[in-house]
Amino acid sequence: MQCRQQFPIFALLLIQTFDKLKTTFEELGLIPEVLTAIGELGFEHPTPIQEQSIPYILQSRNDLIALAQTGTGKTGAFGLPVLQQINRDNNATQMLILCPTRELCLQISKELTLFAKYLRALRIVPVYGGADIVKQMQELRRGAQIVVGTPGRVIDLINRRKLELENIQWLVLDEADEMLSMGFKEELDTILAQTSADKQTLLFSATMPREMMVIAEKYMRSPQEISVGKKNVGAENVQHQYFMIHAKDRYEALKRIADYYPSIYGIVFCRTRQETKDIADKLMQDGYNADALHGDLSQAQRDYVMNRFRAKQLQILVATDVAARGLDVNNLTHVINYNLPDDPEVYVHRSGRTGRAGKSGISISLIHLREKSRLHFIEKTVGKKFEQKPVPTGQEVCEKQLFKLVDAVEKVEVDESQIEQYLPVIYKKLAWLDREQLIKHFVSVEFNHFLAYYKNAPDLNVALEPRRERKASPERDSKRFGNGKFSRISLNLGKKDQITPRSIIDLINKHTPGKSVRIGQIELSKTTATIEIDRKYQQEVLRAFQNARYKGKKLIAEEV
Repeated sequence: MQCRQQFPIFALLLIQTFDKLKTTFEELGLIPEVLTAIGELGFEHPTPIQEQSIPYILQSRNDLIALAQTGTGKTGAFGLPVLQQINRDNNATQMLILCPTRELCLQISKELTLFAKYLRALRIVPVYGGADIVKQMQELRRGAQIVVGTPGRVIDLINRRKLELENIQWLVLDEADEMLSMGFKEELDTILAQTSADKQTLLFSATMPREMMVIAEKYMRSPQEISVGKKNVGAENVQHQYFMIHAKDRYEALKRIADYYPSIYGIVFCRTRQETKDIADKLMQDGYNADALHGDLSQAQRDYVMNRFRAKQLQILVATDVAARGLDVNNLTHVINYNLPDDPEVYVHRSGRTGRAGKSGISISLIHLREKSRLHFIEKTVGKKFEQKPVPTGQEVCEKQLFKLVDAVEKVEVDESQIEQYLPVIYKKLAWLDREQLIKHFVSVEFNHFLAYYKNAPDLNVALEPRRERKASPERDSKRFGNGKFSRISLNLGKKDQITPRSIIDLINKHTPGKSVRIGQIELSKTTATIEIDRKYQQEVLRAFQNARYKGKKLIAEEV
């Protein structure tokens, strides 16, 4: 008993000791004005990327590449050390921050303004498309030491000679990989080419695609690389799950998942604008708090949807990848991939929308059997093993919904002053019901539609079965080699790598010299290739590709 009583005290002392060992913002070298501002915001200890980046930017003028997932405090990592170095007596633009979207632009500007609360005469101006450019030019004319902007609008203001870059001392590329994936490479080249060579370039990104390495080599001077994890990997606090279904059952599986997690607050990612519209329309017709975000929306419509989503008036946002770039939304519980993306790096960004700022989240993928090989490549990219989960049964969904209802009844706040005048009539009306009957009636009123909908609901799961060989015909047998059967391997090369079936055949011949390896069909997607290969050489080809490269890219070959 004595030991049990002392344990909480011991645990408390342990926690206090651990907190003392954590790095503080004071230890990083920030000035009192900045420390006071971030203290009022409730920040006590820097995140890992801040702990490494802030001292470096304060002490060095060399360039920096910082790799970290979204939601890890990157704005503070580059903003806090630069804010205190800005010359506030000079109104010229000294810091330019480039980011992919309006939402992220406004988010960064807002955070920097809060950090700079006690720094007098410091002006921060956001510039982005879809807003009145005249007002933005007026803001720049008044002076702005820091400009946060999207590449297109920055180019426009440069061309109009309203934004001058000759005094830029710090250039930040935030979410650099997303800017490249959105097609801003040309704009980035133009802007980077016009800035002075002695500026400090700070590149912050979640992944490091090949195009970004080219930009770093061209415009950055011996950059230091800081990483709070491995390149191109998923966030540590995100669970990665997949549900194996038939393609025709995707929408029904999506509804099951939404019903099984009644408190879901998440984004459903679709491939196309039309699919986004269709899925959102179906969800709304079926009574879900959902809406769509896609490229056909005007800025006013987009703002309306996003404001509702941020206020949690919507539980589910159905979006395309492009529309969801740079969204400033915290506390997402789920990200659902209605379709797997072709590019594994896109998956990294999707899953990084949840599990932010130290919180946990779940990334779910709805896949069918033919997508299993693509899932393997994504697993290798994010460095995580995905867990296969069964699609909830109708009974499991009903149980979840029932317990949610009971919890809501138990925790509801009763305002007797509001309902007191109605109680005598209610008591009289329900007097014939005893306690158990009353509970049953109440639950049934709220719950009958779920019971009716999921009565005899089919099982949507698809079991993983061994691959069945196709029946050989004499004509096909004459074309087969050796034992007459092909195996299939998948390769992490696709159309985006500018590879062709002829190139793949040459690659196999190059790495298996002296062998006559018979090759069957070759299927190319955007990022992968599936190759039929003579079974007796399959393991030899897989071994040969272990240390092979194609145009500098390391090959990953797997049996399908």
